Amino acid sequence: MLNHVMESAHVSGGWLTLAAVGIAVLSYFLGSFNGAVVVSRYILRDDVRNHGSGNAGLTNFYRTFGGPLTLVVILSDAVKAMLAVLFAMWIAGAMSPELITLSKYWAGLFCLLGHMFPITFQFRGGKGILSGGAIALMIDWRVALVVWGGFLILAILTRYVSLGSCWAGLSFPFVTWFVYQDPLLTVLAVIIGGLILWKHRGNMVRLAKGTESKFTRHKKQEAEPVEEEAPAQEQETSTTEEPSVEEVEPEEEKPDSQEGEGETQEEETSTQEEVAEEAADAEEETKEQEAQA
Repeated sequence: MLNHVMESAHVSGGWLTLAAVGIAVLSYFLGSFNGAVVVSRYILRDDVRNHGSGNAGLTNFYRTFGGPLTLVVILSDAVKAMLAVLFAMWIAGAMSPELITLSKYWAGLFCLLGHMFPITFQFRGGKGILSGGAIALMIDWRVALVVWGGFLILAILTRYVSLGSCWAGLSFPFVTWFVYQDPLLTVLAVIIGGLILWKHRGNMVRLAKGTESKFTRHKKQEAEPVEEEAPAQEQETSTTEEPSVEEVEPEEEKPDSQEGEGETQEEETSTQEEVAEEAADAEEETKEQEAQA
């Protein structure tokens, strides 16, 4: 395939190799400029990779921070991909017009490698959807129509951004073959689409299990008021001051039977006293009669 390219472009192998290496290096370092990491670390003083899914991409940035800086991330990831492809087109166009399409795919591949595995950020980058979408737009409008069209339809209808991303990676090689029917371009498209699918392997597992998170608008988290705890001593005093129901017992009332027995005893005592008084009076009358006799 390379011999066919060199023959059709009428370019020597040395110049072609030098151009390929130069395009690859510049595209990789352009891709290493990760917008989400740069904005979060150097503007917001926080690393987006420490939040949410841990991915240094647009979706995780928007879910974590939101705000107008999301537009800066979008522009940085799209512009770097466009610059990489434009530089490759300029180099290839100076050598041979036959190499322009191939240079787009070549620059797009290394730009995505830089975005996914940036040497400037410990090789922890994003998943390449936004940059890959910009590369598809730069390659051909027919390729972009299939990739972006399926992505937007699936993402809007299901609210799963990852599902649309998987469509983009899967459809990219097929639409490339359909448009160009070139083996070398198809091989590069397979590598690009395979990288995107590989970066979304965790999302595919969660989609199969039904645990994937849907896209939601960013909401600012309001700080919850901290409730002050009452001192333990106040709680103890409040519990000791309030007597419990069990501790306060009503005075026992005397049963009615005991009151009845007391009344009968008093009546019996009074009758006995009356009988004794009558007996004493009878004895005094008897004594008086004997004295008169």
